[in-house]
Amino acid sequence: MTHSILMKKNLFILLFILPIFLFSQKNKKEDLNNDLYIIKNDSLTIPLEEVVIFKNRKFKSTTEKKYYYWYYKKVHNAYPYATLASDKMIEINNELEGIKSKRKRKKHIKKIQKFMEGEFTEQLKKLTRTEGRILIKLVNRQTGETMFELIKEYRSGWKAFWYNSTANLFKLSLKTEYHPESEALDFIVEDILQRSFANGSLVEQKPKLPIDYFELIAIWKNMDVQKEINTYIEKYK
Repeated sequence: MTHSILMKKNLFILLFILPIFLFSQKNKKEDLNNDLYIIKNDSLTIPLEEVVIFKNRKFKSTTEKKYYYWYYKKVHNAYPYATLASDKMIEINNELEGIKSKRKRKKHIKKIQKFMEGEFTEQLKKLTRTEGRILIKLVNRQTGETMFELIKEYRSGWKAFWYNSTANLFKLSLKTEYHPESEALDFIVEDILQRSFANGSLVEQKPKLPIDYFELIAIWKNMDVQKEINTYIEKYK
């Protein structure tokens, strides 16, 4: 068995139960033009306890708008798996409360992992590396823990170390955290999420991390979206 095959086999995991072939797309080029789709009428209203109106997002150029909606698609592809991971973590924790035996707890986790592999493997294989990076961050947003911490908690410290070491070969880190207050790309993710929750294109799941979107807007009001995303593309191409 070649080193490449072994690497792929050992990467077949998302967190503690959900398999993610984070690097199965290593030879697949991400094309901003092909991945683009435009969302019209970006003026949104959220019917909650009070009505919050989002202003139209203003872009400095057509190119900047193009970059934003390229990233929009990536966030939309990754977010459902992050919320699923959060839901499953809660479910597993509730189930494990009634299992005292360490052996039985481990067996139960493996049983769930096997089921999830059968359900979501093919879908996760389609994720690009950009979507994988966004997913790692969103898992931290939704669970309050990094993927590294979750793997260590539910599998073992050795597995967490191995998965992260292999991820580093592809310029990915399972220790990555979500910081929309200090990382421009993370704010773009948060902006996309909030607007998507408002227009109903994504179903909101409350994050475990404390996030004040309107404070973030004030911090990043002068951000150059095109520059930030283009810098990312140049770094990881």
